[in-house]
Amino acid sequence: MDTPDIKTMVRERYGSIAAAESCCAPAPSCCAPTSTPDAKAKARAMGYSDADVEAVPEGANLGLGCGNPGAIAALRPGETVIDLGSGAGFDCFLAAKAVGPGGHVIGVDMTQQMLAKARANAVAIAATNVEFRLGELEHLPVADNTADVILSNCVINLVPNKEQVFREAFRVLKSGGRLAISDVVNTVTLPADLCGDADLICGCVSGAAPAAKIEAWLTAAGFTGVAVTVKPESREMIASWAPGRGVENFVVSAFIEGRKP
Repeated sequence: MDTPDIKTMVRERYGSIAAAESCCAPAPSCCAPTSTPDAKAKARAMGYSDADVEAVPEGANLGLGCGNPGAIAALRPGETVIDLGSGAGFDCFLAAKAVGPGGHVIGVDMTQQMLAKARANAVAIAATNVEFRLGELEHLPVADNTADVILSNCVINLVPNKEQVFREAFRVLKSGGRLAISDVVNTVTLPADLCGDADLICGCVSGAAPAAKIEAWLTAAGFTGVAVTVKPESREMIASWAPGRGVENFVVSAFIEGRKP
């Protein structure tokens, strides 16, 4: 599938989720809209605490993602954070609380409907240290040397040119800045019927890259201290994204870390 086709498909799929329309991915999946109770349960299964789940505005947690990048971010007051693929703002609002009024959080998303939802959520809780920008992750609408930390939760797998995403992440980080990413990685080559499945491309399965390739891309971009830590316990969650198809045998959630010297 060509890059423009993938981007259009992903944009339309997640736009419909933000608009609370039906999603044609296998349900339940990482990209399927869920009711609030289900979204809260999914977030807890991904490593968010009860306090995290209750701290965000209604509608910010859509039950998306494959982990909790904040768990490895070690955010500090006053830091500037960029969330790649910020969706309705769940991780942004948690980061905003962690960095405090002296800090700043920038969410970047390519889906207009998600941006509208996130901005409405920010207004609802008067979150003045958060902003949301329209943009693609391969071309971030952010100046060089802006961020102390980059977060992302199960979004980079959806981008065809992942290597360029990591180059952009390096560009916008300050010296000493760090990555704290949760995403899926490919552990075994996908068979053709899974690899070309549009639902599984949008559903955070078919676009996963091997850990070794991610490490190589990050190193080539200039990052040091690169680590991809696989989470075997995530297989049960991933199995629920496409029941009966065995996707948990091919992809697994992982934490991805690196630092800009």
